[in-house]
Amino acid sequence: MSTKRQKYYTVWFGKEPGVYDSWTECEAQVKGVEGAKYKSFSTREEASKALLEDSAKYIVHAAKARTGKPDFCSLPQGERPVMPSLSVDGACSGNPGQMEYRGVDTATGKEIFHFGPAAGGTNNIAEFLAIVHVLALLKQQAAQRPADAEHLLTLPVYSDSRTALSWVRKRHCGTKLAQTEENKRLFDLMQRAESWLSVNTYRNPLLKWDTDRWGEIPADFGRK
Repeated sequence: MSTKRQKYYTVWFGKEPGVYDSWTECEAQVKGVEGAKYKSFSTREEASKALLEDSAKYIVHAAKARTGKPDFCSLPQGERPVMPSLSVDGACSGNPGQMEYRGVDTATGKEIFHFGPAAGGTNNIAEFLAIVHVLALLKQQAAQRPADAEHLLTLPVYSDSRTALSWVRKRHCGTKLAQTEENKRLFDLMQRAESWLSVNTYRNPLLKWDTDRWGEIPADFGRK
C-alpha cells in the first residue's frame, strides 16, 4: 500500500492562479509560462493561506531553510560532503518545459550563478549545462586570479544527476529531445557547452551528491 502523502500546490503566477490537488494539475497551469511561481504544501489550508500572500515569502524562505542548516551537518566529519565545494542543480516545469539551473556554495547555499527560465528544456539538459557552466566559470576565474588558480581549478563540484555527470565526462549532451523554434536557444547553449568541453580540460572533481545520506543538494530549487 502506498504511503505517499497528498501534496497541495499553490500557483501564484501561471495560467490560472489557485490551489491544486496534484502535480499534474499544477503543471498544467505553469507549463509554458515564463517566470511561473508555484510551491507545494502538505495541507490545503497552508496552500490557501499562501495564495493570499506574496510568493517571495514562501519561495525565498524555502531556499534559506534548505541551506541554513543542511542535513549533513549532523553527520560525523568523515561522512559529510567534501568542503569547500560547489553544488549545481536544475529544475524543469514539464518535460519538456520551462527550464533553469543554478550553482551554489555547498556549505553556505550562497548562489553563485543562475540561468533561466528558458522554454522547451528538460531536467537532464539543465543539469548538463549547469555542470559545464560551473567548470567554465571556475576556469575563467582562475585566469583572472592567478593567486587562487590552483584552488579554483581543483574545487570539487557536486551534482545529483548521474546522467548529466556521464554526459559531461563523455563531452556530449545525450538528449533525445528534438529541436524546435521554442527551444532553439537551449540547443545553441548545448552546442556551445559541447564545444567548450572539446577544447578545454578540467581538473575539478565531478562528484555525485548522495541524496539518501545528505538530503537535497544545496542548489535544489525546492519546488516539488
